[in-house]
Amino acid sequence: MSPDNTRLGILLMVATTFVFAVQDGVSRHLAAQYNVYMIVMIRYWFFAAFVIAMAARRKGGLKRAFAIHQPVLQAIRALLLVAEICVTITAFVLLGLIETHAIFASYPLLIAALAGPVLGERMGWRRWLSVAVGFVGVLIILEPGYGVFSPASLVALLAALMFALYGVMTRYVARRDSPRTSFFWTGFVGAIGMTLVGMWFWQPMSTPDWGWMILLSFTGLLGHGLLIKCYDVAEASAVQPFAYLQLVFVSVIGITVFHERLAANVVIGAAVVVGAGLFTLWRARRHRP
Repeated sequence: MSPDNTRLGILLMVATTFVFAVQDGVSRHLAAQYNVYMIVMIRYWFFAAFVIAMAARRKGGLKRAFAIHQPVLQAIRALLLVAEICVTITAFVLLGLIETHAIFASYPLLIAALAGPVLGERMGWRRWLSVAVGFVGVLIILEPGYGVFSPASLVALLAALMFALYGVMTRYVARRDSPRTSFFWTGFVGAIGMTLVGMWFWQPMSTPDWGWMILLSFTGLLGHGLLIKCYDVAEASAVQPFAYLQLVFVSVIGITVFHERLAANVVIGAAVVVGAGLFTLWRARRHRP
């Protein structure tokens, strides 16, 4: 991989994290006024249209996109992601953007912990130590020893665990199915599953909020497009550390738009979690075959 490609990949990852941060801000705005299931359903309609259009343009078309080796696992994986998105947006409303993302930043550590028993990957003591340190960071954010422990914090932690399971399943199905085929199933099956749930929670939406809904869908498509291009031009291990910038962008949006408070325990805990995550990524890259 050439240095030029790596630099472009890093720029694309930074752009991706900014777009996804904006998407999260719009999601928080809409979820405060409308049902989460309806919002995610409409968002997935646009997502499904995007993946269908992409698949139709490829050689073999939709027939090839449906011809996969693990349809049951792919369907479970897609439904798990759409459920995780619903849980995450709920956490945005309950906790705010900053605290939710600070806890959610632990998902790479959870993936590392799950990769051993699920995927059979070897985990050395240093990576296990980084997972333990990351968990300490999460505890600093949650402050379980002060007053009444907030159940809302568990919603964000559940979202991180669900996304980690989705990440592990994605790596598992990649052994037999291509990433682009998996991407198609993520959008197509997710849209079907979310429609079956969301159609029972339809609410009239004001004209200005339809504008926000369109922006939400557009940022989702743009973010996925940038991410695909990012991984096309650069190695994932080289650009993945920059994904943590989403926490920075989200914090700026949370403070300036939603008047959220940047608590000291959240800053310290997030720094510990991110540091542990970066160490895990570095170890994985160093020991890559």
